[in-house]
Amino acid sequence: MVLRSAVPDTLPDAAPAPLVLVAPGVLDPLLDDALSQYRRACDGSRRGEPYLPRCWALLLGRMDQGALRVQELRWAGNVRESDEAVLEEFSEVIVPCFGSSYTNGRRGYWCDPAELLKIIREAESQGLDVLGSIHMHADMHRFWPEHANGQLLSHRPTAMDEYLFRNGGWPLNMICHLESFDDDVALSVGAWAPPAFEDENGRATAMEVRLSLGSSSVPAESRRPE
Repeated sequence: MVLRSAVPDTLPDAAPAPLVLVAPGVLDPLLDDALSQYRRACDGSRRGEPYLPRCWALLLGRMDQGALRVQELRWAGNVRESDEAVLEEFSEVIVPCFGSSYTNGRRGYWCDPAELLKIIREAESQGLDVLGSIHMHADMHRFWPEHANGQLLSHRPTAMDEYLFRNGGWPLNMICHLESFDDDVALSVGAWAPPAFEDENGRATAMEVRLSLGSSSVPAESRRPE
């Protein structure tokens, strides 16, 4: 120019909104990092040095007039490869259920609980909620087919993603997907409400995404006459 966390009791118990409205520029840092990660993966593939790209961030905002309004993005620490309980869950639950590709410590993200609590408290002080997260997918079957295990990733959630969405319980789960077309890199973004926690066979529900341009983005004198 991307995951499971326990949801504290302080989070609002609101039904998922049918619309996600993203404030101007909020996703730019995540998209910049995703592109940097993607280019590193492509370069590594050409050199025969596979690199698995990943990036993940929290989304802050509020429910307003039937929409989840995403107003801020926050980075948070990743304990996917360092927390013993996380390593145990991947080894005993996730790998047997979703495949050997998840033995790679760079596959997946697990937010540091201490940082999550700090971010939640900071958000509350600003009148915001932690709505959920956004993470990266890439067309890694093109540059790392042996690791992709036949998966063709997109802006849609994998079975593993849906497991994390269900257990995390965040009302908003976004995925940005990068893929190559000749010399171009294309981006698609999806937003998903989690499956019901009680329904092990439930699927994530797609949500409409809109990018806000701001109420004053088009000056009145520049608007086309009716």
